[in-house]
Amino acid sequence: MGFLTLASAATFVCTPIAVWDGDGPIWCKEGPKIRIAGIAAREMDGTCSRGHPCPLSSAVAARDALVRLLGGPKGVRDTGHVIVRAPAMRCSADGQSYGRVVASCRLSDGRDLARAMLATRTVLAWRR
Repeated sequence: MGFLTLASAATFVCTPIAVWDGDGPIWCKEGPKIRIAGIAAREMDGTCSRGHPCPLSSAVAARDALVRLLGGPKGVRDTGHVIVRAPAMRCSADGQSYGRVVASCRLSDGRDLARAMLATRTVLAWRR
């Protein structure tokens, strides 16, 4: 299935298996890598991308907040990605960014993932 060619608003399932940073990518068992729509986090090297909001929180704090929302860490890959085992999320594609599907997702309990991340105060809202 070509997830990178999903039309905006296409819905799909993502079962998270790994996380890189606070706004993604989230690796899905089904194949795609998701960047969470509507938020911005620091990059793992501590920088902020040009033209993006720059949160005060560290990249590690944002990543760890996302990992907690996805059930907590289950290990670390040799690449540095944190392994998670979370229930499937329902997602809606909002576009593409750097080979990832920009998506709005709902956690298995119905919460919007971006809003849940904003509540951690480790990321900032960002509408592109």
